[in-house]
Amino acid sequence: MTLATWFSLLAICCLGAMSPGPSLAVVLRHTISNGRAHGMVTAISHAAGVAIWALLTVWGLAVLVVEWPLVYQLLTYAGALYLMWMGIKALRSKGAGPMHVEPVKAPISEAARDGLMVSLLNPKLAFFFIALFSQFVSAELVLADKLIMMGTASVIDAGWYIIVALVLSHSQVLKKLQSKSATIDKISGVILLGLAMRVLTL
Repeated sequence: MTLATWFSLLAICCLGAMSPGPSLAVVLRHTISNGRAHGMVTAISHAAGVAIWALLTVWGLAVLVVEWPLVYQLLTYAGALYLMWMGIKALRSKGAGPMHVEPVKAPISEAARDGLMVSLLNPKLAFFFIALFSQFVSAELVLADKLIMMGTASVIDAGWYIIVALVLSHSQVLKKLQSKSATIDKISGVILLGLAMRVLTL
């Protein structure tokens, strides 16, 4: 994997993690209700779920490259169209509305469970990884490349939500994040469209 390719992967993973959604709400809920330790555990367990999706996706796509190259090619184009759709949707986004977080007292084991399950049971995450990784997997992909892809996705996810638990649990900072969500979406949309066009014109 070239450095330029990795930077493309890194950018998409960063913007994907930063996009407000149910994962952010879960991390915030446990942080606000029970403290930063609960928030950090939620973040780490969420990243573990992301790592599982990334692992299954990259190894499954690697098998397709070797065994069914035509199917993989079709999946690559389908992934590019999905990324294009996500990009257009992001460009048209007006940002996330106010996020209401209901405080709930819970043991730290529940924080770990919630973090893991909100990522494992999110079908959009599965589609996202299939669409994203299909643009980077090739027959020349070695074990180190697969581990880099999986590691990048999970480390970025964990890092972002740990930052949320440490810093962004303060209401004023959260409001600023929400106010900038439209800008984040538009940047994400441009990158997603660019990646999709790169695949479709190769």
